[in-house]
Amino acid sequence: MKLSVCIPVYNFDVRELVYDLNEEINKKEIDAEIILIDDASDSQFKRINSEVQSIVQNFIFLEKNIGRSKIRNLFLQYTEGDYLFFLDCDGRIIDSKFVQNYIEKLQQNTNINVLYGGRAVLNNPPDKNSILRWTFAVERENLPVFSRIAKPYLSFQTNNFVIKKEILKRFQFNSEFENYGYEDLLFAMDLKFENIKIHHIDNPIFNNDLESNEVYLRKVAESVESISKMLKMDSLKWKISEIKLVKAYNFLHKTHFESLFLYLFGFCEKRIKKNLLSDCPNLRNLDFYKLGLLIRQMKKSVAT
Repeated sequence: MKLSVCIPVYNFDVRELVYDLNEEINKKEIDAEIILIDDASDSQFKRINSEVQSIVQNFIFLEKNIGRSKIRNLFLQYTEGDYLFFLDCDGRIIDSKFVQNYIEKLQQNTNINVLYGGRAVLNNPPDKNSILRWTFAVERENLPVFSRIAKPYLSFQTNNFVIKKEILKRFQFNSEFENYGYEDLLFAMDLKFENIKIHHIDNPIFNNDLESNEVYLRKVAESVESISKMLKMDSLKWKISEIKLVKAYNFLHKTHFESLFLYLFGFCEKRIKKNLLSDCPNLRNLDFYKLGLLIRQMKKSVAT
């Protein structure tokens, strides 16, 4: 069984992650390759990361940015492994048996098609400027394995998972969605409706790059645009109906309370953003903020 470690790279120093992976692979004599694809990073990061070209099997530099979904599908063209192991470039390994843990699990159960290992962050926020992203990670993303097993599809993320190559060939990431947000859950729901089980293991990657509060809020707005696009597509909207934000939107739409909610949101939006950018952000405010943005986006599309 050969493992292809696939790392999309964009404007981040990936050297530490690659060196750690390479050290474990060589030390434990694991049958694995490391493939990097740079998604048109700035020249300074291309220069820094070119240092690892000699220790990876392939490092592809794209001239044009193709986005989060297409770049993952692109790895199919360059990998030789039976399984593809996807990691984000900003991850940091915290277990000396990180790769081996996956190998052992896959060897124990050859019927596993998809295996997600989870994520971790610091026990305390690194600084107040990134506390919103840290709070969201702790309370909503970095769940213990038993919680993830209870909701195997909704708790899936595209950072730190292994998938059989033959499965990804059949069910690729939806290339219509290039930007940040919900492409991982859409992929998970595609698997769910094809009856492909997502297994979970306690083998987290450390999230090494928490965005600032301002940057994260911009990414939230970007993710809402993505989900509004999905909701406008008849072929997709039923697949994402289990997402909490979509459930809330569908309820308001069905009960005709969208306009009232949007009216209230207009009064509260500045105050909500102030809280989200503060030292003590409340994730309920983040939920309210996302829902307000989504309703506004959906109404805008109807108007145009």
